[in-house]
Amino acid sequence: MAQIGMQAFGRAALFAFAMALAGCATLERQGELPQQGPAVPPAAPRTVGVDALTTAEHKKLVSQFGGEYHWPAAESYLNAILVKLAAASDVPTTPYRVTILNTPVVNAFALPSGNLYISRGLLALANDSSEVAAVMAHEIGHVTARHAAARAEQEKRAALIASAATVIQSRQKGEEVENTQRLSFASFSRQQEIEADRIGVNVIARAGFDPYGAARFLTSLGRSTALRAELLGQKTPDKPDILATHPSTPERISLATQTARQISAPGIGATDRAGYLAAIDGMNFGEDPSDGIVRGRRFLQPRLRFAFTAPDGFVLDNTPRALLGRAPGGVEAVRVDSVPDNSAGALENYLASGWLDGLLRSSIQTGDINGMPAAFGLARAGEWNFRVAVVRKDGDIYRLLFAARSMDDATIAKFDQAIRSFRALTDEEAAKVKPMRLQVVKAGLTDNVDTLARRMAIVDRPMDMFLLMNGLSQGGALKFGEAYKIVVDQ
Repeated sequence: MAQIGMQAFGRAALFAFAMALAGCATLERQGELPQQGPAVPPAAPRTVGVDALTTAEHKKLVSQFGGEYHWPAAESYLNAILVKLAAASDVPTTPYRVTILNTPVVNAFALPSGNLYISRGLLALANDSSEVAAVMAHEIGHVTARHAAARAEQEKRAALIASAATVIQSRQKGEEVENTQRLSFASFSRQQEIEADRIGVNVIARAGFDPYGAARFLTSLGRSTALRAELLGQKTPDKPDILATHPSTPERISLATQTARQISAPGIGATDRAGYLAAIDGMNFGEDPSDGIVRGRRFLQPRLRFAFTAPDGFVLDNTPRALLGRAPGGVEAVRVDSVPDNSAGALENYLASGWLDGLLRSSIQTGDINGMPAAFGLARAGEWNFRVAVVRKDGDIYRLLFAARSMDDATIAKFDQAIRSFRALTDEEAAKVKPMRLQVVKAGLTDNVDTLARRMAIVDRPMDMFLLMNGLSQGGALKFGEAYKIVVDQ
């Protein structure tokens, strides 16, 4: 959670906040985790060759995705794969170089210059060289097919057509044309994704990798999306969204498998599972502590020096703008953020200053939370009720906003207990907050999925996470002497 600027919570904003947490969320991409950072810029800065790694444009782009994560073993391994992929690609003269992004979100993209970016989260999900090669080859496919330029041209043409329709005919007709163009653009983008998948499968096969690696990774990607949605109490769409710019994961898996079958039978081509796992062994896993870390219902922010514990049953999601949480069934939610304390006036005045619409002024009370000045109140917006607290700490105002459809005395007491959990971290406590890390272990004679899952430092669904990270299905058995990924504390 990063500090954000002044943001007013009008009735629409309050309602949107509650519904975003309590309703059915739309995933950023079919088969991907919801974005916790900014989306890949549609017109990312173009740079030239390896020198781009030192340019201001590159640094600015990388900073939007958590900065660079340096892990020499993984960087060397990935760049060696890129050498093979570049030689097998449709444009073998383009120099490619990888940058690892310091984010747990599963993401990868490439620029026309040949700079390729891949996240820590994606590396933790992949299980062998062919899977990660498939991801990189997919991104190279976008570059070699000049998809970014084609998308930009399509968007420009759609905008011109809609604008002309508005001028020549009517605003209503212009909107109808614009909606038609949106459908056309979504279909166009989905076809680009399918084409990039096809190009990627063929490239990794020509480079000597297992062409079925693409389908395996896409399967893990779909499982990752489903598990995250379950943890956040969200539902995945029953039917594909016709406006989605990415095809559904099952469709991509099916088409990637068909392409691989046209090349060879399963079991042919390099996978190098042991080499890949050795390259990522010891890497950080999950959030970077500078952005705060979630441990079950607990949130620790060592940089801003505070801790917070959500009510029982809540699942927390740390985003760049705020800490969000929701209860099972979507009937209750919480948001925690901060703004600069520019006024230094009474907190009850800040609470009533108009940033929170629907506030019941008669409910305002003052007090303190663990030695820090605070003010409390209630608000209503539509069918939702809100319990809010603002706390002054280190020159900032922290805002804790709880939403519930029904706000009785028991619910207020539950929320107040969570509010009272907000406290300052000591320097010693902050120094002890460390990221989790990947550890590669070999299965012993007495090991099974239960014994290794119990070694996971993950609080929520450790068994499901162990199976997902290792590409195993429910009821799957371990192989004696085989390497597997677990997550441990530093």
